[in-house]
Amino acid sequence: MTTTDVRLDRRRFVADLTARLPEDTLIVTGLGSPSYDAFAAGDRPTNFYLWGAMGAAAPLALGLALAQPDRPIVAITGDGEHLMGIGALATIGARLPPNLTLVVLDNAHFGETGMQPSHTGLGTDLVAVAQGFGIRDAVRIDDLAQAEGLAARIRARAATTYAQVLITTAEPPRALPPRDGVANKNSFRAALGLNTF
Repeated sequence: MTTTDVRLDRRRFVADLTARLPEDTLIVTGLGSPSYDAFAAGDRPTNFYLWGAMGAAAPLALGLALAQPDRPIVAITGDGEHLMGIGALATIGARLPPNLTLVVLDNAHFGETGMQPSHTGLGTDLVAVAQGFGIRDAVRIDDLAQAEGLAARIRARAATTYAQVLITTAEPPRALPPRDGVANKNSFRAALGLNTF
């Protein structure tokens, strides 16, 4: 990847994608910008916002995909958060739940800690990494029109899908979802028809 790659407005991409998803889609967001963007696109009880759980979006989404095989599961995270838990792709590649999609918003920086360059800006090819872990349906997105194709894959639930979305470093105004972890957990469990505790 080079610095001349086309890069997208992340908030618009997330809004375009989530607007095309079935109502029963469960969305897990990585900490920081992905949570802000999913919340700005429209808070849903089937969104689970992670706070302070660096690297946990992909493994949490995997667990949901295995526990809820009849529902689409989407993890929306950033490159920095994803790189922190990259080993989870090995387990995802071993299990390959067809209802799981990982969406990595990649600005090639660690946005939450001061915009230091991330590994993707230093040569790491996330699509090649995902394919190396056995996720065959791995794509790079650099056009807003590709949101529909990704949404179609999510709706089909035919294969584990991995999408690296090249985004700009622009920082839109923050839209903060609730930071009460217990309330978030209870709301999400209630949306699944599960008891809260």
